[in-house]
Amino acid sequence: MSGRARLALGAWAATLMAACALLPLVSPATWIVQAAFLLGVQSAVGAVTRRVPLARPLTVAAQALVTLLMLTLIFARQQAFLGIVPGPEAFQHFADLLQQGSDDIARYAIPAPLDSDGIRLMLLGGVLVIGLAVDTLAVTFRSAAPAGLPLLALYSVAAGLSDGGADWFWFLVAAGGYLMLLLAEGRDRLSQWGRVFGGAPRTPGGEPGPVAPVRTGRRIGVLALGIALVVPVALPAMSGGLLDGAGTGVGSGTGGGGTISAVNPLVSLRDSLNVDEDRQVLTLKTNTSDISDLYLRIVSLDDFDGSTWKPSKRHITSVPDKLPTPTGLGPDVKRAEIETRISASDWYAQDWLPMPYPPSGVDVSGKWRYEPVGMTLVGDHGETTRGKTYLVKSLDVQPTAEQLADAPDPSPALEREYTKLPSSVPAVVGKTARQVTAGSANHYEQAVKLQEYFASTGGFQYSTQVQVGTGPQAIAKFLKDKEGFCVHFSFAMAAMARSLGIPARVAVGFAPGSPQADNTVSVGLKDAHAWPELYFEGVGWTRFEPTPTRGVTPSYTQSDNTGNTLPDVTQPSASAGSSASAAPSATTSCSAQDRKLGACSAALPLDTAKPGDSGPPWYQIAGWVLLGVLVLAVPLVPMLWRLRRRSVRLASGQHASVGLTRPEADRARNGGRGSTDVDMESPATAVEADARYSAEVAAGHVLAVWRELTDTAWDYGIPPDDALTPRKAAARIVRLGQLDPATAESAHRVASAVEQVLFSPRPHAVPGLADDVRRVRAALRARVSWPTRVRAVVAPRSAVRAVWDLMDRWTDVQARANERWTAVLSRARRPSGQQSG
Repeated sequence: MSGRARLALGAWAATLMAACALLPLVSPATWIVQAAFLLGVQSAVGAVTRRVPLARPLTVAAQALVTLLMLTLIFARQQAFLGIVPGPEAFQHFADLLQQGSDDIARYAIPAPLDSDGIRLMLLGGVLVIGLAVDTLAVTFRSAAPAGLPLLALYSVAAGLSDGGADWFWFLVAAGGYLMLLLAEGRDRLSQWGRVFGGAPRTPGGEPGPVAPVRTGRRIGVLALGIALVVPVALPAMSGGLLDGAGTGVGSGTGGGGTISAVNPLVSLRDSLNVDEDRQVLTLKTNTSDISDLYLRIVSLDDFDGSTWKPSKRHITSVPDKLPTPTGLGPDVKRAEIETRISASDWYAQDWLPMPYPPSGVDVSGKWRYEPVGMTLVGDHGETTRGKTYLVKSLDVQPTAEQLADAPDPSPALEREYTKLPSSVPAVVGKTARQVTAGSANHYEQAVKLQEYFASTGGFQYSTQVQVGTGPQAIAKFLKDKEGFCVHFSFAMAAMARSLGIPARVAVGFAPGSPQADNTVSVGLKDAHAWPELYFEGVGWTRFEPTPTRGVTPSYTQSDNTGNTLPDVTQPSASAGSSASAAPSATTSCSAQDRKLGACSAALPLDTAKPGDSGPPWYQIAGWVLLGVLVLAVPLVPMLWRLRRRSVRLASGQHASVGLTRPEADRARNGGRGSTDVDMESPATAVEADARYSAEVAAGHVLAVWRELTDTAWDYGIPPDDALTPRKAAARIVRLGQLDPATAESAHRVASAVEQVLFSPRPHAVPGLADDVRRVRAALRARVSWPTRVRAVVAPRSAVRAVWDLMDRWTDVQARANERWTAVLSRARRPSGQQSG
């Protein structure tokens, strides 16, 4: 491996190791694999362009261009030309994603979900930008020490946003990458110039010599260490969200909720409930006569990791004209369609549309997408509920207790998905569930007993002052202390239902609001709520209410209900799929008073898609990236091949004038170790061998320069004629190229050098041939039109020699294979006792 290749690999590894400091901020951490691949492509492009070679600014430009194309392919395929070439729409989409990422950073708790396209763009784009800076400094400009500054910037951002628990570990990882980069540079310099690690000695006058690069690296390392230790302390502490905590949530009082963060609604909801002020969120006008069960559903949390409930994200599509029947709802269940006109407050900027469940039709202006599993609508490209008025048609589903009791088993796939419990769940959860539901004949009776246990018979009290608790023991602590608010009750009942084999999850939204004198219903932050949803085949997802004194107890679970008389009761079953997460919509520009009054918050804002919804898997993206690179690289192959061939030939011409002896050439090839074969030869033999070697080298160099001259003429429209002698071929180039006398002399000088090495008994090198070829090329280029100039660079005619070379090599391979095969057959046919003489 060459020194520059080793340096490029070190720059790639150093950037990736510094990026590891971002791993605790986002979950899951699979983005680092994608980042590693994209960084590898970026580094490979730099390696190829440096080998061509291109000018340093062109190398950086090529890497930046490929980086932009990769990001376009991943994040803006639909807005780009051919899915990879960015245009105005793609750049606008990038701006929207960056704004979205900024908003998501302000709203999400650590670790933030990776399914946010904005956060993914900021992660991957930021790492690639840092990687480009490191590669440019360390490899392109061969100055690895200053490359520690962009690495420091990357680490400092991560350290400032993290909770500080393992900053020292990630600092060691990042520092190890930087030191590895310095060592790679030192080894590269040592291989070229000798040992430089200690710096140059003092001059006779006492002045110190030049400072070695590694000494500069040590100084920058000390500075980086100081900044890395000070910056995280200087940055503001992060609580809850990446840039703002759950404290932005607003809500209060008698309701069961308020704003909820995307990752841990338990914490932010408790904080919201402890705020006294309330604000109106929604105004409803409906044609149903009984609003006691008119819940507005936003999201359901169906992913239980043992510590908390989180949403499993779903794919989103265009909004259909008529929404389908909800999952699990059979034809025998009584239902009626109701209409509800909902008006959102001007301050309420919610990404997801609060609706009664199950909706059968939605009429709303703006750009919205539909999540079919959860039957919810999500704003597209920044669309929110702010000031919106929309009409929702929904089903008033009225199941009976008998229908719920006689419900058959759900499908194995649904049961497997919604009854999963991690092994970390304390045994007391299942044990308590079995004790409470002892003697039940079916899942419905078990569900009703669980609801009664929490709401009345279990001795639980509603309180927002309790400590939330974290980890798998949080539910066990709640069951022991018997004190909490709506999230505690809904989380605990859903977990216990799953332990009994009942598909369960937690819904987040609004409980029924307060009727007004103008026949409207006012829904405020106090009405934000969480409740468990249990699935019964034939009815679908069904709401239960375990929180004491909050919400409305479903009539089909009340003891005095026969299950057959539900005249005007609206009982929406909760939705069948979760596709979002709840999080406070707050801006970092809000004042403390505005936040307190709820002017900056959206109740229960949500995330959009599941990990992987924002794009295909990383390996598919990798395939597309490779395809895109090939699509771009294949047309450039002739140009790159021609540039490389010209560079090698002209460099060969320059070396020809040096006149290396054979031992010197051997030492150059062997890294300075010399050649033992030459050392063993006699002086006379060595001199003769040196002469032969110099003649061979001179001939090879001169012929390479001549071939470059004829190929250059070919590129500019003068095809070669191999039947002519070098002198006549040069005269033909001068005549057709209309060269001036000075340039013509350069062409004839190269031709004379060719004749000299071909026919002289003592061929020798001729200096200045490379400059002669450059002079002829400049003259030919000045004579032709600009289309011919462009073609000579982008699609040179002489590049066909690459194909001819491949064909010649393939012919040689076939010939050698035939010879070997013939020899094998000859030995096989020879009699066993016959030996070759």
